[in-house]
Amino acid sequence: MYLHVGNNQNIRIKDIIGIFDADTATVSAITKKYLSAADHNKSVKFASEEIPKSFVLYKDPKNNGYGICFSQLSSASLFGRIGSFGDF
Repeated sequence: MYLHVGNNQNIRIKDIIGIFDADTATVSAITKKYLSAADHNKSVKFASEEIPKSFVLYKDPKNNGYGICFSQLSSASLFGRIGSFGDF
């Protein structure tokens, strides 16, 4: 099964490590440093041109073992979509 995060971007549900709220998670200096390093490694994708509300951390063997996808959908909406599959 796949999670649609917006703008025709899909992530395999079994590869998802976590779903994070962009407003609260990016307050931490450690998270900012992690996201900056991921961006430097070209591991970050954007599902939309809009201001992101959440991001998904997932396993991706092509990009140093992980990837991050920012989404315009809220973390609650994304988690709700996964909850309907009963896999998460």
